[in-house]
Amino acid sequence: MTSAPKAVGVIGGGRMGSGIAQSFAAAGSAVTVVESGTDAAATALERIGAGLRRAEERGHLAEPATLVTRRVTLVSTVEALPPDAELVVEAVPEDAALKARLLKAAEEAVSETTVLATNTSALSVTDLAAVLRRPERFLGMHFFNPVPASALVEIVIAPDTSPHTVQAALEWTKALGKQDVVVKDSPGFASSRLGLALGLEAIRMVEEGVAAPEAIDDAMRLGYKHPMGPLRLTDLVGLDVRLAIAEYLHATLGERFAPPQLLRDKVARGELGQKAGQGFYTW
Repeated sequence: MTSAPKAVGVIGGGRMGSGIAQSFAAAGSAVTVVESGTDAAATALERIGAGLRRAEERGHLAEPATLVTRRVTLVSTVEALPPDAELVVEAVPEDAALKARLLKAAEEAVSETTVLATNTSALSVTDLAAVLRRPERFLGMHFFNPVPASALVEIVIAPDTSPHTVQAALEWTKALGKQDVVVKDSPGFASSRLGLALGLEAIRMVEEGVAAPEAIDDAMRLGYKHPMGPLRLTDLVGLDVRLAIAEYLHATLGERFAPPQLLRDKVARGELGQKAGQGFYTW
């Protein structure tokens, strides 16, 4: 029977990082979350606690939420990660330089046997591995939002990733009660590449006046059995996140991923989706 790692580090306490931390804590791991700033750390801890309380109310926790929350520790620097962590997951915004800097610092803070993972949804895992001394211990573990409720983890393998590291990631994914999809490192992997293509075309349809966002989403939800339409999903992911991924894939894969002007305009106006209260929908 597979088991979760005894000690896990999560770099970043935003929505994704908090969800990853919650999932591992619920599976029995002692989790250390790196989040700089007193307010950001307090928000991360409250988000994790609230998520665990909801899980308890729904009967999805094997233990009281208060006990699980005690397994979560907040620290302000990567250097404070536990040296004996079996896994450290980086979950900061999609900025390659930021991710590389934090992963390099994490590698120095933990043991030589620690597996490092990035939660990037599109950036090159191979390029991030290039800054590490032990690239064989590194891979992508792409979680999906909301992490506790999502069934999928996309395992992204770079050229230097060792089979042992892949096997460990697969076992930990199973211990979380999630399903793996294994892909080789390529721009956008499988999920972001296909999901973004659909999302960008839906935005172009709104831009061209083909149909209202609700109609486009209903067409995919009712006609193709998608759990939600591509525009509501864009609001959930964040329009700024979608734009950043589109710009990266546009640069690496060509014109078919060129961001529509409507997407750029909405991001410029601060209409970032659910987190801002306004995107293609009013939240």
